[in-house]
Amino acid sequence: MENADSLDGWQVVVSGGSGALGAAVVASFVERGASVTVLDRFAPKPFSARERVHAMQVDLTDERAVTAAFAGLRRLDASIHCAGGFDMKAIAETSLADLDAMWRMNAASCFLACREAVRAMRRTREMQARDARAGGRSKAAPAEATPGAAPQGWIVNVAARPALQPAGGMLAYSMSKAAVANLTQSLAAEVLAEGILVNAIVPSIMDTPANRRAMPTADHSKWPRVEEVARVIRALASPSNRTTSGALVPVYGAA
Repeated sequence: MENADSLDGWQVVVSGGSGALGAAVVASFVERGASVTVLDRFAPKPFSARERVHAMQVDLTDERAVTAAFAGLRRLDASIHCAGGFDMKAIAETSLADLDAMWRMNAASCFLACREAVRAMRRTREMQARDARAGGRSKAAPAEATPGAAPQGWIVNVAARPALQPAGGMLAYSMSKAAVANLTQSLAAEVLAEGILVNAIVPSIMDTPANRRAMPTADHSKWPRVEEVARVIRALASPSNRTTSGALVPVYGAA
């Protein structure tokens, strides 16, 4: 699925962009010429090519904060939603507060980012249409996608393997990530006629410093590296993807 298309001029949002996967996604898009807005509840990390990376500290479960962050965008081509959290407890040890925390960190944050991304992509299309009517260089975008027409926006969410292959001991996490998978497919059906393509990657345990510390005796060579996962995300959110929407793409490595 690797794609060599230039992303010069693209404006991309990456939520959770200060995490291990998020930072790899930011680097992947920047190296192809895109400008990236990073939204994260943690203090932004330093990025290379900083002139094309704008970082904002945002609570991604705060509706007003997320709405304001996206409302400030003049254009949006792709929105990648990496924000989330993990909790591993058996059901007898899982409180309602634990479930609510996983729901907000994974499902609610993804919902808010998706909703605001769709709104921002619609504004982008309307702006391009106004520019075309005024004699500008931008091409007008149709109200509905026509056969063979170029997509108008790309959204990629991050689900997780337990959402598709449930495992015990992490019910709150699995439930919240299953919601992300359903959100992805439901939204894909809702906005397809507008030319917005929505997909999700479904990674297994990824090779990150935190996961290595948590599982020091595991065979880390079998885990997908975040750079590899980021390349799959970029392929789904690129001009070369004109047809794939509603897909849940496994990225399991050799595990």
